[in-house]
Amino acid sequence: MAALDTLVIFKLVLVLLLVFILFNLARALFIMVKAENKQPMSQYLGRRVIFSAVVMLLLLLALGLGWVTPNPRPY
Repeated sequence: MAALDTLVIFKLVLVLLLVFILFNLARALFIMVKAENKQPMSQYLGRRVIFSAVVMLLLLLALGLGWVTPNPRPY
């Protein structure tokens, strides 16, 4: 039961990180279209890249620990 809760929390964290990545991408798009230079667009794009790397590291860690299993080969 505890392992299931840990897996659910892990997946929830991944989904929240992905939503945050999309939010930062949308903010960068809004700043680019609006063309105001109050906040640099690179700030949001940089956050997106950093959190994408965090998601990839978490997925690799989960694969290594056996929390998540990849799909079997189709052939």
